[in-house]
This record gives sequence, C-alpha cells and structure tokens, in this order.
Amino acid sequence: MPIFAYRQLFRTNSRLVVFSFLMALYSSFGQTYFIGVFGPQIQSEFGLSHTAWGSIYMAGTLASALVMPFTGGLIDRFRLSRYALTVCVLLVGACAYMALVPGPVALVLGIFLLRHSGQGLASHVSITSMARYFDRDRGRAIAVASLGYTVGEAALPFLAVLTIAAFGWRWTYAGAAILAGITLIPATLWLLGGHDRFHQRHLDKLSAKTDSREKSTVSWTRAEVLRDPRFYLMSPGILSSSLIGTALFFHHLNIAHVKGWSGEWITGAYTIFAAAGIVTMLLAGPLIDRLRAVNVVQVMLIPLAAGCFILASVSHPLGVIPYMMMLGIHTGLAHTSVSALWAELYGVKHLGAIKSLYMALMVLASALGPVSMGMLMDAGISIYWICMSFGGYAILGNLLMMGALRTRPTISRVDKSRQTLP
Repeated sequence: MPIFAYRQLFRTNSRLVVFSFLMALYSSFGQTYFIGVFGPQIQSEFGLSHTAWGSIYMAGTLASALVMPFTGGLIDRFRLSRYALTVCVLLVGACAYMALVPGPVALVLGIFLLRHSGQGLASHVSITSMARYFDRDRGRAIAVASLGYTVGEAALPFLAVLTIAAFGWRWTYAGAAILAGITLIPATLWLLGGHDRFHQRHLDKLSAKTDSREKSTVSWTRAEVLRDPRFYLMSPGILSSSLIGTALFFHHLNIAHVKGWSGEWITGAYTIFAAAGIVTMLLAGPLIDRLRAVNVVQVMLIPLAAGCFILASVSHPLGVIPYMMMLGIHTGLAHTSVSALWAELYGVKHLGAIKSLYMALMVLASALGPVSMGMLMDAGISIYWICMSFGGYAILGNLLMMGALRTRPTISRVDKSRQTLP
C-alpha cells in the first residue's frame, strides 16, 4: 500500500485535504445509497408504487441538474470558505425539511434539496478543491477526498437501517440534520480559516510557472468543452456509473426482497464495497499521477459490467460479496480518474464551471436510473434481464470512452493569454 506517497500531500495543506474528505462524507445524506434505504418506509407512508417513488426521485433530481451549472459555477467566483459554508447550511436545512415533509408533492422539493446540496454541491466542493489546488499530487488528493464517499457508503446506510427500525425514517433524517449542524459547520469554519492565504500562494505559484510543458497547456472554457466532440463521445460511458450505480443502490432493498435476502444483509455488505473502494482509491491515486487519468479511466467500467453480470446471475446470499467487490473497485476508479480527467483534458482555470456541467449531467443520469429500473420492475421485467442490460450498456460505454480518448481535440490552438496548469 503506497501510504508514503500520501505524506507530501498532507504536508502541503492537511486542513484542505481533511475538509474535502468531510464534504464528501457528509454528501452521503443526499446520495442515493443513503436515500435509497428510506424508500420502503416512504413508499409505505405515502402509498407510492416503485414507479411513483422513482418518478418523485427523478423530478427532484432533474431540478437539481437544471440549476447545477449555475450554482456549481459560482465556486470560480466566490471565496471557498463562504461558498462551502453556504453549502453546509443548505445541507442541514435539506435534512431538516425531509424530517417534516408532509406529502408526495412536498417530497419532490425535499429530494431536490437533498440531491442538490448533498450529491451535487457538497461533492462538487470536495473534488473541485482537490483538483484545483493540487497539481503533481492531484490523483492522490482526489483519492483521499473520495475516501469520504466510501466511508459514508460503508457506514451510513447500515446505520440508517438500524435507526429507521428504532426511531422511524423522519427522526433519522432529523438526526442527520443535527449531526451536520453541530459537526460539519464548525469544522468547515475552522479548516478553511486560513485558506485565503493558501489560495493566494496558489495564484502566485501559477503566475510564476516557467515549465514549457505547462505553459503550452490551454485552459478550455465551458463553451469550448460543449463544442468538443470527445465530450459527447465520452459521456455515455462516464455517466453510466451514475446511471447504473444509482439505480442499483436505490433499489437494493427491492432487489434483496426479490432474491430472498434481508435488508440488513445487503446493506451490511456495503462494508465490503467500501473496503474494495478504499484499496482501489489508494492504489489509483499514485497510478493516476504516474500514468495520467486519461489512461486509467479507460478501464473503470469493466468492474461495473462484471458486477452487473454477477448480480444478474447469483441467488445465494454470498453472491453479494463478489458483487459488492466489483462495485467497490469500479467506484474507486471512477471517483479518482474521472475527477482528475477534466483537469487533464481542459485545464483548471474554468474547472468549477466545467465540472459543474459534468455534475449536472451526472445528476441527470442519477435521476433517470432509479425511475427506469422501477418502471421495468413494475412491468414485470426480471432482475436478471435488468442487470444483464446494465452490464451490456457499461461495456458499450467503455468502448465509446476508449475511442473518444484516442481522438485528437478539435481545438488545438494555444492561447497564451489563457494559459494555466493542466
């Protein structure tokens, strides 16, 4: 395990690294793997079918995707401490609102607030901070921040299942609001207390760079990215992680019911998923710094396809173990390689705007996944054929991504007025 490779990272700015880890961890309250375990209770209380619950989830998530390019792009314009604190307050408010939501219509707003503050903005702050402020150690920095997702995936859904059984789903979200309010907000204020000085040193370092390779790198605008054919060719593969992974985690309890597994068993197996993800992230970080994300990202969908085929085929409860391992390996590769990919391809000057575009598309994909799978289940399509189709889509997406990254960019000029680090 390349633990020593991470030593310099913490020497550079340990507070920023810890902050990014915490933002990724607390984004869990708006992530599908956490919200999904509330599904059966919410469906029961409001009398919702799989399709109706998935449609409400899709509506709230789509609304989040629509505003994400605007709210996410603001990270390029405002101080990180102020921006992050606003996100934290919004996340606390979203959890509190969910504890009080009165009915299905109001539930759409609750899902929007959770998805936008958690999956959207908290994740955006976490990973954008690492990709922007760390150059040579970018892969390692993103890997450490992404561990927050894995810790959340491992612990929080299982704890939520236990807490829901003991206190109900509303009190569970009320507890999440209290926890974030008394821990995340004070931690953000302290960890980013001296960030302005670090940011200024970062700007000075950028302006002082003399390396010819770095000087020849163009920093793309979001408008230029939208004119790049590679972006559209990569999108089906890159977004398949959100589309398929969200659908599976959202319906894990329903899948468990069909296969005769207990909810505690499948959510308890998230620790296997997390362990595989942690090991993969820690190995992938230095690998990305050495081989570049454009090479690592081209294999990230192979474990996802394998996991889908395993879930389609197994019926014994022990089949959850290899399934979760494959999902964990995929997630570890995806969290690190995709986040670093945008900085490598398009530079860091407009990274917040570019990454918010990707986040919006990712949120859109995560909205379509659960409702699509719910409609297929309500239509009588078996879990076997649903998962086999997911696996086939992942393979196709991987091939498209490989083709895109072997294509030369259409914008090849070097604009000396807009130079930045890759």
